[in-house]
Amino acid sequence: MSSISPERLTVIIPTLNAGQTLAAALASVAGVLEIIVADGGSDDETLAIAGSVGARIVTSAPGRGRQLDLGANDATGDWLLFLHADTALAAGWRRVAADHMGTPASSERAAYFRFSLDDLSWQARVLEAMVAIRCAIFRLPYGDQGLLISRRLFNDMGGFRGLPLMEDVDLVRRLGRRRLAPLSVAARTSADRWRRAGWARRSLRNLSCLMLYFAGVAPARIARLYER
Repeated sequence: MSSISPERLTVIIPTLNAGQTLAAALASVAGVLEIIVADGGSDDETLAIAGSVGARIVTSAPGRGRQLDLGANDATGDWLLFLHADTALAAGWRRVAADHMGTPASSERAAYFRFSLDDLSWQARVLEAMVAIRCAIFRLPYGDQGLLISRRLFNDMGGFRGLPLMEDVDLVRRLGRRRLAPLSVAARTSADRWRRAGWARRSLRNLSCLMLYFAGVAPARIARLYER
């Protein structure tokens, strides 16, 4: 199977003032059945960009888990692809996604893409390697790697919970290792957050948030640390 049947796939992108990166994300997934932008109250050009390419817009109070679940509830495809607004899928993603979707029993396994950053620095390569190790050992992809999942499996898992942060880790943990498959094509994410905060500082903050989550700290409290 070399191409995605267009009636099968809905792409869902959560946004909140994502005007700087959204156009690239939308362009990378053009041609699917539908694109749903689940917005949490943007006051920049986000909604205009989404509307200019024919994306369907749904709105809610901010909170990525809430936004993603709202988008999924509004989707008509029998496969869902959740993608962050600062992430663009590399060429070839349709082929590997179609291969996954066409595999026997694929409706019982979700898939994620290879983490990549749009930065040429050595720090970016180190971070990419660390994420690859995390996924290989723990099978713990984050939302910036995309998540391709059948509607049936998504519904069976209970969808995303209304969390302000860690909604991706929460769903991946419920799926478990046996229901997650890596895809070889890159999901290329903007490195702007790391460049602005500092590579080491941002990476340590992300790791701290993950450790706090596993320690049982409420995601709302973790979100305040993440946003500093």
